[in-house]
Amino acid sequence: MDKEEEKQLITAYLQTGDKEALDTLIKIYLKPVYNFILRLLGSAKDAEDLTQETFLKMWKNLKKFDQSRDFKPWLYQIAKNICFDYFKRKKEIVFSDLAATEGENFFIDGEIVGLDNPLVEWMDTQITTEQVSQALKNLPGIYRTIFVLYYFQQLNFREIAEVLKEPLNTVKSRHRRAVFMLKEVLNAPK
Repeated sequence: MDKEEEKQLITAYLQTGDKEALDTLIKIYLKPVYNFILRLLGSAKDAEDLTQETFLKMWKNLKKFDQSRDFKPWLYQIAKNICFDYFKRKKEIVFSDLAATEGENFFIDGEIVGLDNPLVEWMDTQITTEQVSQALKNLPGIYRTIFVLYYFQQLNFREIAEVLKEPLNTVKSRHRRAVFMLKEVLNAPK
């Protein structure tokens, strides 16, 4: 769906109360938002709860949404804020074994899924699922968030900057740092 179609759905819902337009918008983003939250939390049950909370908050604030902005980064910003609030409430970040989580998985037979990019070039085929899972656990929250948004949610750096309300160059720098930290943790050649 392109941005213009999203705006039409939002306008249809806001101006006429068209529930089908809202349902369509939710159906488009339900799975990607759930997967984003699942990758940050590592718990399918918590991801379901926080996904529901994300869409509830989106619905409540849709009237305030500035339609000159892109909807996708705005929605991911809500999801990110809800996750960070959840982490603050828990006072710890628990990342269960990513290879064993329910739903869409980071890994299939020990390989990272969906990373069709230069990052995987340096990964030796001997690196196990457990090693990568541990490496992701060790990334600080902001770096893990950027990593997940970029490699798994396919947001570009500009969109990530909008989600995080950070300057574009800060996001790019943190991305580079996240990749460096992963390489360092995995003892991969630099």
